[in-house]
Amino acid sequence: MTPSDIPKLPGLGITWYERGTRYWLRRASGALLWCVLMAFFCYIALVLYGSFRTSLPETVRTVWDWAQVVLSFVALVWGWRVQRRELHRKLLDPPSPDQARRAKRDETRHSTGPAVAGRALWLVAAPVAPAFAAGCVGWVAAAFAVREYPSEVGARRFLETQAQAREGSPRLPGDQKRLR
Repeated sequence: MTPSDIPKLPGLGITWYERGTRYWLRRASGALLWCVLMAFFCYIALVLYGSFRTSLPETVRTVWDWAQVVLSFVALVWGWRVQRRELHRKLLDPPSPDQARRAKRDETRHSTGPAVAGRALWLVAAPVAPAFAAGCVGWVAAAFAVREYPSEVGARRFLETQAQAREGSPRLPGDQKRLR
């Protein structure tokens, strides 16, 4: 297969096809970037929470702090489970390379408004900011803890159907195992 036949995926280019060193460097650098962003996000959440908790009486503050610890663990697991369910749903019907590019473009285009609106919501969310941040951390961690992204599975299936269309050959029994 020539590199021009391999579809480019958002964030991975054509490195997903061979899954070599460049592929893993791209995945690791993406995960590292998200770890840095999540660390900054958690720092901001804790600063906002700290500014809120100083106005509480001592006994209420202790109870509220312990409630935040419990809520944060619950939110972490909940964020993980939400993302894993979404990834599983996408793996059942993986997007083609064109659909993956369109979805990424739409996601980028539609993210500006919520990001701007979210700034004001942080002031209201300060009492539960650590739990919210923990939910986001769980969601992001689950996104990077997959063996293969749905866009990769969709691209492999796309290449497989293209090859079958060129050859006119039926699918071999072992091909299904390779896709999972």
